[in-house]
Amino acid sequence: MTPPAALPPALPGDPRLTPARPDLADERLRGLVEAARYVPGTPQRVTAMLAPLRRAPRADAALDTEALCGDPVTVYEVADGWAFVQLGLDGYVGYLPAAALGPPDPAPTHRVTALRSFVFPVPDLKRPPLGHLSLGARVSVVAIEDGYALLAGGGAVWAAHLSAPDARAADVAGTAERLVGTPYLWGGRSSLGLDCSGLVQLVLGEAGLAAPRDADMQERGLGTHLPLDPAGLRRGDLVFWRGHVGLMLDGERLIHANGHHMAVAVEPLSAATARIAAAGSGPVTALKRLA
Repeated sequence: MTPPAALPPALPGDPRLTPARPDLADERLRGLVEAARYVPGTPQRVTAMLAPLRRAPRADAALDTEALCGDPVTVYEVADGWAFVQLGLDGYVGYLPAAALGPPDPAPTHRVTALRSFVFPVPDLKRPPLGHLSLGARVSVVAIEDGYALLAGGGAVWAAHLSAPDARAADVAGTAERLVGTPYLWGGRSSLGLDCSGLVQLVLGEAGLAAPRDADMQERGLGTHLPLDPAGLRRGDLVFWRGHVGLMLDGERLIHANGHHMAVAVEPLSAATARIAAAGSGPVTALKRLA
């Protein structure tokens, strides 16, 4: 069984990373935050193919991020079809549909390395699929049949779309290039839709690198600072603005999920910098190198 994730580093009072409400808080926060009651939390795992983490327990509440199949979560309360949770991947706190969750075991044995892969009810490409899994989703495979991986929870995925969970993509920027054209989605972190920090988190995860969820967290927590001189940038470096992040493909071109193109797009860093400044979001705030 997967234990609850350790509390991640958080800014004091940052609600994004603090599993606490006035009426309920994680037992590990006793003495640190005030709440009517404290609970230890129950380890579970995302069993849906993709699950929205919302700011409030309503289908029309803001989408803060998404959880992929296989992601571990700690559940503090389930009420009216919604679970109050903390994600094991990055510590984000919010509400997932309770139906998207299941027991933590069996643990995933494989990770999806195709951009997307259909889940069929049986090993037959002519059967209507049950849905699809995103790049980065994790599944438990119980057998291989006719080239398909049979999943512990039911369904079959083309086995060539899967890799061992510890397989690593060597080129972070190359993974990002595979996602060019993916539609922009505020809060998105799957190959169906991405926001700027979701793109960075997803591609770093494919390289085995843990990353916080939001751009401001990534600016504080990832890599080492470079001088604010774009002349020194190289492939894989990160560029930050207030509330935005992109990844360099080389010394001049930036790849980022953005609302201007409404997609993951490649453009000259100089063009992006000028447009973002003209829109009132200010200049580049940091340049960082991952290694």
